[in-house]
Amino acid sequence: MRAVGIVPHPQRAAGAAERAARFLAAAGVEVRIPSPDAEAIGLPDLAYDRKTFAAGLEFAVSLGGDGTMLRTVELVAPEGVPVLGVNLGQLGFLTEVEPAQLEEALQRALAGECQISERMVLAVVVDSDGPAGGKWLALNEAVLDKCSSGHLVRLAVSINGKFFTTYAADGLIVATPTGSTAYNFSAQGPIVSPSHRCLILTPVSPHMLFQRSLVLGPEEELEFEVTSQMPVGLVLDGREVGRLSPGDSVTCTQGPRPARLMTFHPRDFHQVLKAKFGLADR
Repeated sequence: MRAVGIVPHPQRAAGAAERAARFLAAAGVEVRIPSPDAEAIGLPDLAYDRKTFAAGLEFAVSLGGDGTMLRTVELVAPEGVPVLGVNLGQLGFLTEVEPAQLEEALQRALAGECQISERMVLAVVVDSDGPAGGKWLALNEAVLDKCSSGHLVRLAVSINGKFFTTYAADGLIVATPTGSTAYNFSAQGPIVSPSHRCLILTPVSPHMLFQRSLVLGPEEELEFEVTSQMPVGLVLDGREVGRLSPGDSVTCTQGPRPARLMTFHPRDFHQVLKAKFGLADR
């Protein structure tokens, strides 16, 4: 049986998830919802274990805003599953369709009437004895951030295995091109077309003369070692995965497989950017 996953926003997507599940079931498709989400939206019969959720999916439907899209990509990217984004949020840089188009979009997706846009992801390897230790993926960014106000983080940065400098700042962002319009944008980093492949290193409120972002090639490697005595938070796509202690290290590279986003028509990134930020025609 064909299988499609649904990843809903736990507070805003109950109605849309029920509509999607009903439509897919009528089409003879197995519907899966990650267990915690299924319970939260009142569809426990469709609950599926997170660890095996993505295996064998034809595609996954994200019901929410960009945050839900990021969570969906994290769940299914290792299996190469395409993601269809339905915008129940506000800006919706990553989402493809509006709620009124849900059934039509599902019908077209099931019929294969779509294109796949591939986006670079970050592979993040953390050497730590804490909960952040291990391997992670991020579509937008990895952030090493201060945990308390009034203190800086100090991070020794190496590029391709060679020491570069030690940053003293409120934090450091490693963004993908897709994430260049997220936190990186707020920190005055560059906007990069999502069709590009690169790593963007942007300091947050640096307390040093060198304040510029760095744009590195996709095959390059960034490594960070915590040299301050205060703990440093590691945040991936807006979710804190743990705190780092002095001597812990984080390595960021291009991920082994891209995220795959479903589209029904070519998206002009620059026109989307213009519309989202209300830029004038003249």
